[in-house]
Amino acid sequence: MSTHEAAPQTPRAPEAETPVRFDTKIAVLLREDLETWQRLNVTAFLVSGLGKQFPEVIGEPYEDADAVGYLPMFRQPVLVFEGTKETLTTAHARVLSRALPRALFTSDLFATGNDRDNRAAVRAVATADLDLVGLAVYGPKNAVDKVLKGARMHP
Repeated sequence: MSTHEAAPQTPRAPEAETPVRFDTKIAVLLREDLETWQRLNVTAFLVSGLGKQFPEVIGEPYEDADAVGYLPMFRQPVLVFEGTKETLTTAHARVLSRALPRALFTSDLFATGNDRDNRAAVRAVATADLDLVGLAVYGPKNAVDKVLKGARMHP
């Protein structure tokens, strides 16, 4: 190839050039006084059911250059926020009033060890008396933003 010839270009798929934008948001709100291990555990639990309820949030399976396969993951970021106990209480009231899909984690769940006992612990407490330590919400961006008003991005 002479110095005047351009190097061959690798064709790129049109979708690789188009920015990906989402009209929905996946967000987790954690109480600010949780230990690090609790933050990680609560976040994992809160988002675990989302893909079953809303399969469209799950992308395609992954594969590395050696053709080793991996499980699919969410197709969009999960944003994590933190706030006070009062911030969680307010966000919970907002998510209920907007009827958005949500998951909750209460302080009682740290003492249980399985799904059956977790559900029983939540069922035993009235909505207004739940000691929330985490809340996940999924829905249109602007609605989720309104639910999380007053919370700050997790550091």
